[in-house]
This record gives sequence, C-alpha cells and structure tokens, in this order.
Amino acid sequence: MRFSLKFFAIILVMLTIGLPVALVGAAFLAVDRLPLLTRSTEIKPENIARAKRIIERNDPRRMRPGVLRSILIGNEDLDLAANYLVNRYARGSASVVLQDGGASVRASFTLPANPVGGFVNIDAALTETAGLPRIESLRIGRLPVPGFIADYLMRQALENAQSETAVGAAADAIKRVSMRGGTLLVEYEWSERLPEAIRGVLVSSEDEVRLKAYQTRIAQMSTTGGKAGLPMDEVLRALMRLAAERGGDAAAENRAAIIALAFFVNGKGLAAVIPAARDWPKPVARNVTLAGRHDFAQHYSISAAIAASAGSPLSDAVGLYKEVDDSQGGSGFSFNDIAADRAGVRFGELATMNPGGAQKVQRAAAGRFSATDLLPEVKDLPEFMQDAEFKRRYGGIGGAEYKKTMAEIDRRIAALTLFR
Repeated sequence: MRFSLKFFAIILVMLTIGLPVALVGAAFLAVDRLPLLTRSTEIKPENIARAKRIIERNDPRRMRPGVLRSILIGNEDLDLAANYLVNRYARGSASVVLQDGGASVRASFTLPANPVGGFVNIDAALTETAGLPRIESLRIGRLPVPGFIADYLMRQALENAQSETAVGAAADAIKRVSMRGGTLLVEYEWSERLPEAIRGVLVSSEDEVRLKAYQTRIAQMSTTGGKAGLPMDEVLRALMRLAAERGGDAAAENRAAIIALAFFVNGKGLAAVIPAARDWPKPVARNVTLAGRHDFAQHYSISAAIAASAGSPLSDAVGLYKEVDDSQGGSGFSFNDIAADRAGVRFGELATMNPGGAQKVQRAAAGRFSATDLLPEVKDLPEFMQDAEFKRRYGGIGGAEYKKTMAEIDRRIAALTLFR
C-alpha cells in the first residue's frame, strides 16, 4: 500500500511538472524564426474571369435542393486563393500543390512579436477518401504530428462545429473532394439552409447594426434635392461624420459605411446579403455621381468596398478585369475608369486597414471634403478603346506604355492630400 501511494505520488508529480514542460517544449518546437514561404499575391484578370464562370455555373438562384452539383478548380486558382487568404488574414503565405489522389499544403503564419519566434510554419499532406480528404502527415514548425492524430483532431473540430450553422451546413453539403490531373473536384448537394448560413458568416450581428445605421442615413439623404444627381462626396462626407459620431471601432464603422454606400450607388439593396434589411428604411433611387459622372461613382465605391472587405489585390484585379472585358466588345478599355478603381482602393484601404488611417478619413470628412479629395484629374486619360486599339497603342496589359500610364495614375492618386 505504501509503495502504491509512493508510486502514484511520483506519477502525480511527473504529470504536474512534466506536462506543462512538455507543452512549453511543443510550443517552442512549433514556432520558427523564419517563414517556410514568402510569396506575394498577384491576381490577374484571367483568374477573375475563371472565378466568375464558376459562380455563374453555381448560381444559388438556379439551385434545386437535393441535386448533386460539382465545382472544378484548377491548381493555379486554388493555390492563388489559398495564398491570397493567408496573406490577407494572417499576414503570411501559402501554397497548394495537387497530385492524383492527394495534395501538399504549406503555409506560414506571422505571429505577434514574441521572444520565441515570428512564424508558425505548416507542412501537410492530404489524401483523398470517399468523403473529405484525410491528413496523411503534418509538421508544425519542427514538431511532427502523427497523421492519425491530426486527422482525428480535424474530424473532432468539424463535429464540434456542426452546431455552428454555417460550418454545419457546409459540412453537410460537401459529399466528396477529389484530386485528379491538377484539378480539385468538389461534389456537393445544395441545401435550402446554405444561403442563410453563408449570410450569417458574411455579416456579423454587430456589422448588421452598423449597416442599418448607414443605410438609414443614406435613405434620409436620398429624399432631399428632388431627382437631380446626388454627388457621392456629399454622401460619403455625411457617412464618415456619422462614423465619427458613433465612435467605437473606427475601421469597422468606416467599412460598414463604405459597403452601404456601394450598394446604394450601384442600385442594389442590402437585403441581398442581409434578409433583415428588407425592413430597414429604403433609399430612393438616385443618380449618384463623382466628378460629374455616375460610372466613376460606381467604380470608386465598388473598389473601395472590395478593398475594405477583402484587400486591394482583389479589388485591383476586379477593376482591371472589368476594363479588359469592356475592351472586348463592351464600352471599351478606359484608363480613367481604372483611375477611379485604384483611387477607390486607396480610400478603402486607408479608411479600414488601421485605426490611424480610419480616424484620418473621419477627420478629413469633418472639413472641406470634396470630389477633388477623392479622385485626381482624369479627363485627359484615354477611354473607350476597343481591344485592337488598346493593344496597338499600349501593348495590352503589361505593355511598356500601359505600365507608364498606370504609373502616372498612381502618381496622381498618391499626390492627393488625403493619401499623402
């Protein structure tokens, strides 16, 4: 009996001391001083075009519950999306390489300043199964994690997340993930609760309150001045002043204001993403202009909203894709539209990326905030060029004259007082 008590006492001491030491050691091994990957993000118009085709083929408005659908994504686009998301939300880099029946996933995440190291590096191998892929092997920094343990933890996390509406709906919808010939095939079954679940993830309850406040202010402004054009700088000035009055998280307030503005300028209702918005005050349709043009207001507000929500590389690519698409039978490639896009991106970034910039925009709105603070002079920039003329004069996307004109646009935007 005495031996047993002594034995259990030793075990207890070992667990009390050894377990924390082991956890500290594991944490030390999991953190590195250098990143495994360092990659920039460059989204091209062709990437946006392929994404658009995927969205069109899987339009929720044409889905019928219970019907099995599939999404096919190439390695280039999957790798780009993974790297973009990690770069945008974790200040890191990622890569995905598809093989037949599996995939290699590597990522580096930047940590806050600490004495141990600045990065968490992940190197994983996935294997195809009859359902979701299985983690075959995993290494976090210098710490190897047995595949069966990593896979078990992933399955447990998914099961625990079933109570979360969006995660549960998505997990239920996906039936199989296949990897063949450098492509990812996701087979899913559409569910009636999936759109509502996705909306819940896209818009938090706090953001819903913010968006309602800004739509209410827009609705009030839309009823003044008759049916004449409404200058976008006036609306934006009022929204930024409201953001300052509301206080709290300046970047989050600015982001909500910019999103509400983009929906209004482009004649869309927020009910498309927030069902509750059907009962909010509704703005009267108005022709909103920037520098006297409605198309500038559209380009500027959409780019600002995308930059505020998803980062500038995506916003720049969407704007460039639109102009390339227009040059191939549409209204034509317009450098002044590109200028409105890029100025909108800078505004969206400045207003939402950090507290200092967010407050700077709010202070500017309290003063003499006008269209010339938002967009530089662009009347001299070429517009309405069809594809053949654009390629002849500027060498197409990436040509020497194209780069020269884009550099001039960026110089003009950078010279605006707001962006100095």
